Amino acid sequence: MLTIPQKLLDEIHRYLEEAYPEEGVGFLFGLEGNETSVKAQHPVPNAWQPEVERVRRYDVAPQDIMEADDKAEEMELSIIGAYHSHPDHPNQPSDTDRERAHPFFIYFITSVENGKAVSTRAWRLLEDRSKFIEEEIEIMETDWFNLGD
Repeated sequence: MLTIPQKLLDEIHRYLEEAYPEEGVGFLFGLEGNETSVKAQHPVPNAWQPEVERVRRYDVAPQDIMEADDKAEEMELSIIGAYHSHPDHPNQPSDTDRERAHPFFIYFITSVENGKAVSTRAWRLLEDRSKFIEEEIEIMETDWFNLGD
């Protein structure tokens, strides 16, 4: 089971709507065990070059990965995954997503249509990298894990 507080999912959606019409990207911080729990999110700039292709691609600069890792560690959490948007496209992994993904990460993909986040699905790449499997997302109405907001 994969859980996320509604508040965090709303934050992710707002960020991805702001990135539209380009792909937005960020990291999911949390805890893994019998249940994977998203406890925080960390948006990062889309570093894909050239800018013209940023509508259909994203990349993360090495310094942004290191910063995210440091921030997660400060919160006593781990980077458990990433999220990105598919502007005006379905929230299913693309071939590019599969080529660049890591089997141990959760990937949230949000379809953003005409600037509005319409739905988010979670995916995990099989260890043999052959395909993604969809993970069920349980949205929590309350966030028992307060990060000092």
